[in-house]
Amino acid sequence: MELPRQGRGSARDATADRRAGDGDGPLYPFPEGWYFVADRRSLAKQNPIQRQWLGEDIVVWRDDGGAVCAARAVCPHLGASLGPAAGGRVRDGRLVCPFHGFAYDVRGACVATPVGPPPPSAKLKVFETREIAGLVFAWWGIDGRPPQWRLPEDSPEEYGWGGKEIRTIRFPGHPQETTENSVDLAHLRYVHGYDAVKPVGETTVEGAYLLTRFDFRRRRRIAGFTDLIYDVSATTHIHGLGYSFVEVVERTIGMRSRLWVLATPVDGRLIDIVLVSQLRALRKPRRPISGLGFLPVKLRTRLMNRILLSSQVRDVRQDVTIWANKRYRPRPSLSRSDGEIGLYRRYCRQFYPCGPGGGTRGED
Repeated sequence: MELPRQGRGSARDATADRRAGDGDGPLYPFPEGWYFVADRRSLAKQNPIQRQWLGEDIVVWRDDGGAVCAARAVCPHLGASLGPAAGGRVRDGRLVCPFHGFAYDVRGACVATPVGPPPPSAKLKVFETREIAGLVFAWWGIDGRPPQWRLPEDSPEEYGWGGKEIRTIRFPGHPQETTENSVDLAHLRYVHGYDAVKPVGETTVEGAYLLTRFDFRRRRRIAGFTDLIYDVSATTHIHGLGYSFVEVVERTIGMRSRLWVLATPVDGRLIDIVLVSQLRALRKPRRPISGLGFLPVKLRTRLMNRILLSSQVRDVRQDVTIWANKRYRPRPSLSRSDGEIGLYRRYCRQFYPCGPGGGTRGED
């Protein structure tokens, strides 16, 4: 589920497009951090995968042992594209160039050629990867520097949980502004129609990790005709601007779900938001769900997860209209009802060369 492409532009073009008057300024297009590149399920169907990612054309593949590599999709020999559209392929766990048959392992080293010993200098530009629950992320460092912090070491428990549903939405935007929704509680009522939205405890920051909790209620129609009021608690774990993980407890039905919201810059103008939803098996709902109650647990869980994800997609599309047309305000005129937006803006500074605009860090 993807919005129409708006056309590619360079980071320089993006900066010009997003610059505005009255004290507004652009956001540096590629904040440092871990960003989504692929999921295991997709790699099982298509190996390798090519995509544009933070202004780079990259190729992602796995070897016969399951190790995953994300690398720049350019052969260091004579510059041929290593992507599948140009003929790049994986053979015996190695990425093979379509031009001269140079083969690369997941470390990026050329390990074989059809005509002689591999040249020692033939090495791919490789991005360090990390996998969580079958989702693969790669590190983007300022000036190519190595990871400055790590994603969570432990993957969420999988026992008792249903399968994951994934949707991708592409639009003009920036990951700082999309991730800001996690602390912008006021917009949940005004844009999405949530009720009784209130923070729970304090928003905390520890290095690249930001934690926030809030409760809300929401009316939703299930199976096209049954209205339910959800009574929800949400805990959001943010690790940089490319990884948000939300644990959700719904008390009316007795559902536990989780949602990954993965924002990734494409080319300096467009971003992808990947939504990954997973629901704990619905064995004994506290409240009957019309049309789903007589289904087997596995099917019931899968269908309910799709309903939940469709609701999340609808919310994002409501936000897209705003994100795609807004101007970044480095010094916003905040009100008391804006909660922790100021704290969040200060948290974001660490992911830029000198500050969100790429210049000297200033006060928000």
